Amino acid sequence: MKHVLLAPSILAADFARMGDEIKKIETNGGSQIHIDVMDGHFVPPVSYGQPVIESIRPCTKLPFDVHLMIEKPEQAIDSFVKAGADYITFHIEATNHADLCVQRIHESGKKAGIALCPSTPVDAVTHLLPLVDIVLVMTVNPGWGGQKLIPYTVDKVRKLADIQKEKGYQYLISVDGGINAQTISSVIEAGTDIVVSGSSFFRGTLKWEN
Repeated sequence: MKHVLLAPSILAADFARMGDEIKKIETNGGSQIHIDVMDGHFVPPVSYGQPVIESIRPCTKLPFDVHLMIEKPEQAIDSFVKAGADYITFHIEATNHADLCVQRIHESGKKAGIALCPSTPVDAVTHLLPLVDIVLVMTVNPGWGGQKLIPYTVDKVRKLADIQKEKGYQYLISVDGGINAQTISSVIEAGTDIVVSGSSFFRGTLKWEN
């Protein structure tokens, strides 16, 4: 079985104890820290931004995957690089300049990810697959934690894994949303490389043994 990485989402962490929550990620199998940035436009909620990321950057050496759920991400890439992102993952639905976003992220020396909402087909990003480092499949509708995994999204993971193998592409497949003790086996079986978990991880109901 291939090694699968765990990327806990701090959206579900206790913000009043963020230093301790990051230590919990380090000691419970986390390989990356998933940071959900929401602007109140691309998704209705607002979460946090560059100052918060910059403030927690000294707390850990784990890579930060900053997941931009914001409109026009091309306007914000430089500031998130400066704040401490190692990966910047943006939504194909949020920009008309996806190729430019990938270029800017790579020119900054960081890893580039492309994210897909549940209803967005894999075909929408076929042209970007040779270029990106991560493809993030949203397995719930973006913006809120604690949702149930949407079953058909697992088929998208499987399709991406088939393309990855057939073409020899180097991107990692990440899944985000509704991952718990009951659903994790299905996404791993489909070909996931990175599992993002928020509520289940911080509540202690997802035990990581991979």
